[in-house]
Amino acid sequence: MIALARKYRPKRFADLLVQDHVAAALRGAVAAGRVAHGYLFAGPRGVGKTTAARILAMALNCERAGAGSGSPGEPCGECESCTRIWSGVTSLDVVELDAASNRGVDDARDLRERAMYAASAEHRHKVYIVDEAHMLTREAWNALLKILEEPPPGVVFVFATTEPQKIAQSAAPILSRLQRFDFRRIGPHAIAERLQQVVAAEGLAADADALRLIAKSADGGMRDGLSLLDQVLSFGAGPVTVERVREVLGLIPDDLYGELLRLVAERDAGAVFPLVDRLVDAGADLGEFVAGAGETLRTVLLAGLGGTPEGVTEAMQALVRRYGPRLPPPDVVRLLTILSELETQLRSSGNARLAVELLLLRWATMGRTVELEQVIRALGARSGPAGPGPDEPPVLRDAAPPGGVARPGAVAPAVPPAPEASVPARPPVGAPERGPLTLERVRTLWPRIIADARAKSPLLGALLEQTEVAGVESGSVAIRLLDTNPVHAEGIDRQRDAVGQLLGRYVTGPVRVRLGAASSSEPARPRPPRMTEEAARAERLKQLRAKHPSLNAVVDALDLELLE
Repeated sequence: MIALARKYRPKRFADLLVQDHVAAALRGAVAAGRVAHGYLFAGPRGVGKTTAARILAMALNCERAGAGSGSPGEPCGECESCTRIWSGVTSLDVVELDAASNRGVDDARDLRERAMYAASAEHRHKVYIVDEAHMLTREAWNALLKILEEPPPGVVFVFATTEPQKIAQSAAPILSRLQRFDFRRIGPHAIAERLQQVVAAEGLAADADALRLIAKSADGGMRDGLSLLDQVLSFGAGPVTVERVREVLGLIPDDLYGELLRLVAERDAGAVFPLVDRLVDAGADLGEFVAGAGETLRTVLLAGLGGTPEGVTEAMQALVRRYGPRLPPPDVVRLLTILSELETQLRSSGNARLAVELLLLRWATMGRTVELEQVIRALGARSGPAGPGPDEPPVLRDAAPPGGVARPGAVAPAVPPAPEASVPARPPVGAPERGPLTLERVRTLWPRIIADARAKSPLLGALLEQTEVAGVESGSVAIRLLDTNPVHAEGIDRQRDAVGQLLGRYVTGPVRVRLGAASSSEPARPRPPRMTEEAARAERLKQLRAKHPSLNAVVDALDLELLE
């Protein structure tokens, strides 16, 4: 019995799935007689690279070319030559090599010598198909370099690879002598449609959800999809169902992902350990479960943003409709961010169970995002003279944060009215007028320059705090460090132009800034702590609260944590 992956292998360029750009180019080259002497077919496994190479060989050696083959450039697929090439039977003019087992320089020399002989008949081509070409050694590529540059007439080389970057690293000159075609990964929808055609041709029955599961498990490869279908069919008689596919392929049931969505949506941290126990007892691969959890959350996010997920079963769609409204997109983004941060740790952890439990606990205990603008608006409405109306209960609801977010409150009923803001607004400080560039004026302005620098960049402001004005001469301002830290000196030296622009706001005429030697007459000040990302974030939040004093009352009244 012939495997489905071989039985339903395409025989024409038009039958190649999703690879229309490759099929059109090769068909046109054959029809116009402009076939190149060397090709590189690159792409994931099982997407049609070797199949396209065979179809090209069939088209070049078809006995009925231009007669019964249909459209120009297509092979007939029925003549003796086409049948032998398509079925992989030994042919004098088409040779397939596996570079994984024929990768040495001696194999390349043998291939080069065989290519010097003419084809078996006039108007025929010798086609050499080298699969897994990235396995060839550097010496083997060097042995093929000359014949690829000046090949004998009627000889075509096709190199297929899943890792073209390795060829670029070991044999970069080869790439300029080959025409490269990149094959696309096949989507689950296209794979499912093809599987449905195969099932119909075989006279079998299969559920649409079952074929979608197989297509999703194929991971973009049509050959893998057909092989998985063959595997499921060999399990027993009867229609192909979702349960049968899950049992044969060992897939995790949708109800476990439904339980995951429930415990995250309801923040039920206590349900994490029973869920992991069920996975371990069932012998499930925890890494596969985490990957599936990420796909499930991505489906929820896509549906929440108005998209339509592909390759999703009806059961999963029902779960998304049930729990999606309770998981707004901002929260799902944060969940996926946590997964992305822990992905490496999950793969390398010696205790996979503990790593998965910690991930799920972080998901279940994560605070919900609340739109800051709505918090302030709701608080202002509650503390107004009239208070909330009878139809407006004092509740704050989750919303997507456009900028700052507050946590951990998701819904806060019966919050007491906020006290009046006790922080007085800062009086505006008028900027000094432009004036002459003198030492006394620059020293007077220097605290203002430091403040402006801190507003522009907390790091630059921290650096300037360790400096003093040393002198002014001919439009040039000399500053020097109060310590001898070379890192500080290098940082200020790189920012001289920025400091000059800040100083130029208050003086007339152009100004230059130069860095002098550190002051040695005065005792060195203690070195300030290094400006970290956390410190910079805290400084930005401090400036935000300074600009909006009412935030202090909001944060204190609701016991919120202000995030960036």
